[in-house]
Amino acid sequence: MIYFYSDSGTNEPLKDYANPPKVDHLINDKKMDDTNRPKEGLSVYIGKPSTKLIDDYGEPQRKDPSVYGYEWWIYKNFTGTYMQVGVYKDSVVTVYAIGNQLNVSPYLIGESIEDIYRTTYLETEIMISEDKGTYRFELSEEDLNIRPLVQLGDIFAQLSIDKYTGTLSSIRFFDKKTLITQQPYELTYRGDLITPSEIDEEQWREIEKGSEQQIFDITNVIRNRFGLDELKWDDQVAQVAYEHSKDMFENDYFSHDSPTFGTLSDRLETNNIEYLSAAENIASDYIDGPAAVEGWLNSEGHRKALLDGNYSTLGVGVYEKFYTQNFIQIE
Repeated sequence: MIYFYSDSGTNEPLKDYANPPKVDHLINDKKMDDTNRPKEGLSVYIGKPSTKLIDDYGEPQRKDPSVYGYEWWIYKNFTGTYMQVGVYKDSVVTVYAIGNQLNVSPYLIGESIEDIYRTTYLETEIMISEDKGTYRFELSEEDLNIRPLVQLGDIFAQLSIDKYTGTLSSIRFFDKKTLITQQPYELTYRGDLITPSEIDEEQWREIEKGSEQQIFDITNVIRNRFGLDELKWDDQVAQVAYEHSKDMFENDYFSHDSPTFGTLSDRLETNNIEYLSAAENIASDYIDGPAAVEGWLNSEGHRKALLDGNYSTLGVGVYEKFYTQNFIQIE
């Protein structure tokens, strides 16, 4: 779920490319045989030792824990290279890439959906056999339009489509176990359900802090993509956002208006935050921070907040799987 609030007015509706063009599924040099994965690009690291990643990319700028047991290694050393690499027991199990200078073969960040649908055969059902059972993901029409799943040999790629530009916004590569554990689509299975380990309160806060920084980083990557100034982090605004996420979780509601603390304006004023205009994006139940940002990008009101050039400051607050962004215009 995602909601948007703004006190700065509304704009004209955006063009929506969510319905894919009617094209034939052709087989050409880019079409992957289902027994092979790409021979180049970030997907080749799946299943490889993390030392191989360090050899090629160096040490990450940051390491964040995740809900799913692996550690996110954050690479953002220069414009166009933002990626998060999931490392579990010194092995790469997943990669999230949004930087447009990264090799995400057999695709390209920014590639048109016309080219993607022309060269990729999309399945509504993906069957996976693993040691603990057999698993079937069922993709809805919406999934096929904005976040299809593609098998590339023994790994999988989730394509996140920006439906307003009709282009590939980001991509994730998974090994089988990580995909099953995250359950990003409707799942039926035989055997044992693979689930993450239990997380205590102290671990949750470290995961939340990492998610907050990831959302902040990815938001600025997207703004850079559209030629907008980067937003500055504000600890005080972030605390307001965090308290709202926590309030929604603890009091079992999902809204910009808190039964206890009021509207966004009320909460900012209570914390003595001065501003000319403000907007708030909220989300819940996404698998992680990057997924929440991609959800906001494909929702008109949230997108306008993400891409509003008037805002200069951002605070992000995450409590378990409740996500809040507060955008502030100071002058």
